[in-house]
Amino acid sequence: MNTKQLIAVSAAALAMLGAAGAHAETYEGVHAATSVASRADVKAEAAAAARDGNAYSDSAAEGTVAVNSTLDRSAVRDQAVAAAHNPLQSLDRRAFYRDEVPSAYKKPTVSFTRQAGL
Repeated sequence: MNTKQLIAVSAAALAMLGAAGAHAETYEGVHAATSVASRADVKAEAAAAARDGNAYSDSAAEGTVAVNSTLDRSAVRDQAVAAAHNPLQSLDRRAFYRDEVPSAYKKPTVSFTRQAGL
């Protein structure tokens, strides 16, 4: 390319940049809040919305769900204590190669707790 062609190409590029700049947005400042509700009305609506809870949650339409259990309180507590003391309780087989838990992590088949002799 010679000098005249370089000047023509650069002039065309500058013209395209200038045309793109002409379509820029203008800043109109901060818009004033326009509301017809009084402060007391807005406060009452906010309190009512807070009492209603999250209308978009999965269980919002269900209300309170009653659970009927056949176990007594002490049985549930005993199960919870046993699960909390189990060192392998949170062990997930998906965390291992080919979903196989190594034998070192499996529970022993023999109980090591002492039994009172009668």
